[in-house]
Amino acid sequence: MTTAAEAADSLAVDPATYTLVAQFLAHESRLLDEGREEDWFGLLDDDLLYTVPVRQSTAPRSIEVDRTAWRIRDTKAHVRTRIDRQNTGHAYSEVPPSRTMRLVGSVEVRTTSEPGVVEAYSSLLLYRQRGIDVHFDLIPCRRNDRIRLTDAGPRLLTREVILTETSLKTANLGVFL
Repeated sequence: MTTAAEAADSLAVDPATYTLVAQFLAHESRLLDEGREEDWFGLLDDDLLYTVPVRQSTAPRSIEVDRTAWRIRDTKAHVRTRIDRQNTGHAYSEVPPSRTMRLVGSVEVRTTSEPGVVEAYSSLLLYRQRGIDVHFDLIPCRRNDRIRLTDAGPRLLTREVILTETSLKTANLGVFL
């Protein structure tokens, strides 16, 4: 009989893959914090699905995340449109642009049954401040990613962002999590 610890160990990746994925997550955070969305876009897989499902505060934990309703549900084409819009100066939720700092931690990387694809689970704390406004946002969340390991480097295949808050205090989600 297999123990829970043995089952978890069987899904663990080798140290080199873990380091590659952890560095990928740190690199994409730095690109976004530096306002380098075009460079970040290059890290996205063509089959990207980026979702932020709704979380219900009154539901039991086992069913509180509603994966049939989303705050955001973007493909790579939608992300392209969002980035292009930000560059027009008419994306008023980002005029002036947000100043951000992403703190990524609690990274866990697991194998999948799909060749060349790993799962990465991480925590993200996003600090966001706009212009000279003294107000700032702290947006905590968990991220459930699938990352394709390619010859050109890791590519973000799917990202599901589970916001800690059920009622957002931020005025908008005009930044990528």
